[in-house]
Amino acid sequence: MAAYEREDYATALKLWRPLVDSGHAAAQYNLGVMYDKGQGVPQDYAKALGWYRSAAMKSFVPARTAIGNHYNHGKGVLQNYAMAMFWYRLAAEENNASSQYSLGVMYDEGRGVPQDYAEALKWYRLAADQGVAAAQSNLGAMYAYGRGVAQDDAEAVKWYRRAADQGVAQAQTNLGLMYSMGHGVTQDDVMAHMWFNIAAASGNAIAEKGRDLAAKQMTRAQIAEAQKMAREWVAKHRSQ
Repeated sequence: MAAYEREDYATALKLWRPLVDSGHAAAQYNLGVMYDKGQGVPQDYAKALGWYRSAAMKSFVPARTAIGNHYNHGKGVLQNYAMAMFWYRLAAEENNASSQYSLGVMYDEGRGVPQDYAEALKWYRLAADQGVAAAQSNLGAMYAYGRGVAQDDAEAVKWYRRAADQGVAQAQTNLGLMYSMGHGVTQDDVMAHMWFNIAAASGNAIAEKGRDLAAKQMTRAQIAEAQKMAREWVAKHRSQ
């Protein structure tokens, strides 16, 4: 993997090819990734899918997730949500966090299955417990709006915060909204401004509006404090 990680794709391909030809599942998956991303080879989703299938047939779990992604987004194959669900489920049941999150999205949005918030919640939680930031953000929303679970602002704030600390702009925005309205936390314009400001730096338009609205209710000293807190948060998380 050293050659691949330093983006020396020609060397990585040369090293992996004998393993691929011998039927090594991880090497076949890695070759699929290279075709998927056009790294050292022309981008070719169909070839990527072929190598993912070879690895998946040897029970290589990340390959199953990759196949699910291809069916979900119609890459190298006709889009087919039912097939995406099939492959995601195989990987999710092997505790693959990415597929658990994807299954949550499929149930949440009713792709390939009837919409089912309780099932979505189940898979989001499994992925969130493994640290998947997008799952944590979506789980927070499930609690905030009472989808598949009793509405619980405090629980929503908990999951939004975990996702926000991993840099998810939507979760940062939602956390700002919770502080702005006093939902699940004590109402605090300074904290609201801080989270809105952090999210706005990622280009979130709602966060920009929220920050500006919060500022209208704050003193100059409070705004300065919020800006200082935002800078400190960014500096801390940039160094992690």
